[in-house]
Amino acid sequence: MATPRYPFELVETHRLKGGRLVLVRPIHPQDETLVQSFVRGLSPRSRYFRFHNAIRELDPRMLHAATHVDYRRHLALIAEWFDGESEVEIGAARYFVRKDGETAEFAIAVADAWQRQGLARHLLERLMAIAAQRRLRRFEGDVLEENQGMIGLALDLDFEVHEHASEPGVLVVSRDLAKAQPLRAPVLRHGNRLPLPAL
Repeated sequence: MATPRYPFELVETHRLKGGRLVLVRPIHPQDETLVQSFVRGLSPRSRYFRFHNAIRELDPRMLHAATHVDYRRHLALIAEWFDGESEVEIGAARYFVRKDGETAEFAIAVADAWQRQGLARHLLERLMAIAAQRRLRRFEGDVLEENQGMIGLALDLDFEVHEHASEPGVLVVSRDLAKAQPLRAPVLRHGNRLPLPAL
């Protein structure tokens, strides 16, 4: 099977509310160590909100699935901060296209120290814009009832919120993509010391 083409056109820089510039880019198979460090670094509460169970890290199967994507039916974006020469993943967002070919199921996580800076909103809006450009029609996600931050963000972005049909304590947030913001051309600021991934 041919290796999927890396979508460099989706690489961008984004300025957070606090003024710091971060790199947002599609994930790559070489990111396994980066992704595992991100998951391990989340607080137990943040990991529970993201995975709906008390994992401490991704097992090998999960880690491979998280980093080896086809960029079409499974797209994952990561946000990075560069601490000197080191890459630090601070956020991740992904969607999977369901069998109907029209609905995408999404998930988002942001490192605890980087929350409340607008990163989750940016990642979700960018995912929706990409999905809409690719003619997907609906975005859905499962959110734990106690995850009030994610529920508030979903409501702010005009998602509908319903109880899950078969999982108590879980809500389904969903939105029609017809009114999603169009995908902007990626912003890559030169001289900002945010290098492109060396793939």
